[in-house]
Amino acid sequence: MAEAERIIGTPDVEGAGPEQSSRDEGAAGAAAAETAGKDAGATGADAAGAGAGAHRTAGDAAGGDAEQGAGESGGATATGRGKRKLAILFVIALLAYALDLGTKLLVVAKLEPSGETINVIGELLQFRAIRNPGAAFGFGEAFTIIFTIIAASVIVVIARLARKLYSMPWAIALGLLLGGALGNLTDRIFRTPGFLEGAVVDFIAPANFAVFNLADSAIVCGGILIVILSFRGLDPDGTVHKD
Repeated sequence: MAEAERIIGTPDVEGAGPEQSSRDEGAAGAAAAETAGKDAGATGADAAGAGAGAHRTAGDAAGGDAEQGAGESGGATATGRGKRKLAILFVIALLAYALDLGTKLLVVAKLEPSGETINVIGELLQFRAIRNPGAAFGFGEAFTIIFTIIAASVIVVIARLARKLYSMPWAIALGLLLGGALGNLTDRIFRTPGFLEGAVVDFIAPANFAVFNLADSAIVCGGILIVILSFRGLDPDGTVHKD
């Protein structure tokens, strides 16, 4: 009987083997698919993160390049403005110097030899030639060499300020000062009685006032303009300060 049961029960045990194996294989396949899906998802996330990081890096690099380009463009623009102001300074100085030198040559050639006085506005304004060994408007005749050194120093100071010049009003003021200083310095160097002691040619004679020339006028106008700019707080570099 036991033998018969053993023989009859054997097929049932063997039949259960394939079904269990199928279930095991299905579970293993599902686990593998799930694992593969997770790996694929992780790989996709990593790829997306890498792409975003690369995008941010490229954006940061582009922003840095843009900022650098803007800085370089701003520096070039400021340099261009400085060169234009410097050109204006020298043009004004050249005009002031040329007018002063031309009028002095004319006075020395025509008015000084005759010794006459020309009435421009009656006796309120006259032209008459004189030689002035002193400073502007005839002051300080005993300090000719000192005034010559001062004029040369003014030219040096203006040349140093010109390197930081970004203000149009300052360019005009310094141009007037430079032209006037060069005009009178030319007389100090080349006219009699000698080198650095030459007498300046003056010819503009208002009533009840000292006789002067165009160089003196340019120096005074430039000086007044500088005083006004200083009171307004405007510096040669274009910045405005408040005390």
